[in-house]
Amino acid sequence: MLKNTPPGKDPNDKETPNQPKSDPENPPMKIIARIRSDFPEKFGIPRQSGLVDALKAVIVFEPAYRNPDALRGLEDFSHIWLIWGFSQSVRDQYSPTVRPPRLGGSKRMGVFATRSPFRPNPIGLSSVKIDRIENHSELGPIIHVYGADLLDHTPIYDIKPYLAYTDSHPEAVGGFSDPISDYILAVDFPAALLQLIPSEHQSALMGVLAHDPRPSYQTDPLRIYGLAFNRFNIRFTVQDGVLTVCQVTAR
Repeated sequence: MLKNTPPGKDPNDKETPNQPKSDPENPPMKIIARIRSDFPEKFGIPRQSGLVDALKAVIVFEPAYRNPDALRGLEDFSHIWLIWGFSQSVRDQYSPTVRPPRLGGSKRMGVFATRSPFRPNPIGLSSVKIDRIENHSELGPIIHVYGADLLDHTPIYDIKPYLAYTDSHPEAVGGFSDPISDYILAVDFPAALLQLIPSEHQSALMGVLAHDPRPSYQTDPLRIYGLAFNRFNIRFTVQDGVLTVCQVTAR
């Protein structure tokens, strides 16, 4: 005979022992996973998730959270939300205003009207598409995703399913970001250089470059920029709306 079970709890689930009670005024944040992405450095990471659909990444759970039961049912969803930490943007103090790079770095906006990493709590939110869930022989369940905008090894605090019927708002207004949301560069990537990139990474790299990795205040057409992507260093210039790749070397 089943014992009384709280609503929403599976009576067959096992309790995790010795879980400390959380303080609602100081909730603990546990790193449940880390992402493996093609971005070893911050420069060049897409400014929003989903901008470059071809970008592949893998979510690898920390050893304490490699229980396949925790992912039960997730295979029926197409997208998930990732709640993660800006691990390289932690500051002791924050400014109530920031300079969004897309506004040229000269205009200040309220930090809560932006997605700046320099926040009271350095937490990010990304929506990514599930490619597949794999039961890895050594790493346990791992999630292959598309469209992530995270630095390699970024800590992930939580994963939640994306619910289109409530999370999607096509009529939403995007404030100062709306006029610049369609900004994109033409990319001139010489064939001799492009063939140095493995074919499975070419589309993603082209998408990253098309969305202009530079801060908007950097407009010198003679400047050569460097982007670390996967196992490669990509050097390029930008002039008159065209990004031209001039060198590809192994990292």
